[in-house]
Amino acid sequence: MKTHFDELLDFPCHQTFKIMGIANAQMPVDVVACIQKHAPGDYAPSVKPSSKGNYQSLSISIKVTSKEHMETLYKELSSLELVRFVL
Repeated sequence: MKTHFDELLDFPCHQTFKIMGIANAQMPVDVVACIQKHAPGDYAPSVKPSSKGNYQSLSISIKVTSKEHMETLYKELSSLELVRFVL
């Protein structure tokens, strides 16, 4: 990934990730499990359903330690089956 996170952020820092995907009770579980592998901690994402209920978004604050750490989180979260976008 060619990102400029290291130019924009002072690491370590907390960064809020917004994850959007298919509305399914398993999605928040999968997202938290993925985050636990790379940034162990106690996470409670806020979940917001779409207006029609087909999709949901999760907002979660994660302590990232470096540009590479942040890129890894984006890559791993994006690869989850129910996830469609990570911002």
